[in-house]
Amino acid sequence: MLRIAAAGLCGAIIGYERKSRMKEAGIKTHFIVGMGAALMMVLSKYGFMDQRDWDNVSLDPSRIAAQVVSGVGFLGAGMIILQKQTVKGLTTAAGVWSTAGMGMAIGAGLYIVGGGAVVLIVLGQTVLQRSIGRLGQAAAEHVGIRLEDREDAMDDLLAKLKELRVSLVAIETHRDDKGGLAVDLSIKLPSSCDKENVISALHGLRHVRRVEWQ
Repeated sequence: MLRIAAAGLCGAIIGYERKSRMKEAGIKTHFIVGMGAALMMVLSKYGFMDQRDWDNVSLDPSRIAAQVVSGVGFLGAGMIILQKQTVKGLTTAAGVWSTAGMGMAIGAGLYIVGGGAVVLIVLGQTVLQRSIGRLGQAAAEHVGIRLEDREDAMDDLLAKLKELRVSLVAIETHRDDKGGLAVDLSIKLPSSCDKENVISALHGLRHVRRVEWQ
């Protein structure tokens, strides 16, 4: 029970980071995944001790544990969604899968390995998101936006970019064949904002028809 409780606590720590950023799975989900994985590992190791004295009985203590690795993938798949042409939830799904691995390690009695995994997962979801994640991106991002032909549509768009602290490098506008306004932007994202947040915020504007990240 100590191992299961410890795994649940470590899972809650990982879930707190996800919850603080308003992601799909939070404290309760990671808490239960960590405890469940530890429970399965404890069961796999000690649940059949009374069967070992039987003749002609072959037991493999890794079978239940192996099913956790593949089975938790279905839970992660349910967190990955396609919203407005943008895939969301991949990092959270990977975090849940890693949380299950952490729970299995603690369930097996590998407390240092499990605790170290918690530290690495949380660091990977925070520090890398803020700094190293920007190294692989281009200096300027190109976004195509289709607006309704309204007088305040462009003002709302520019105000939202300013609110997000997005730097506007270049802008081109022209009328499209559907009576709307086509806006081509070259922007630079601040370290505190990522692509998904910008797309979600732009889609939330009342006069925006479509956002295409090029």
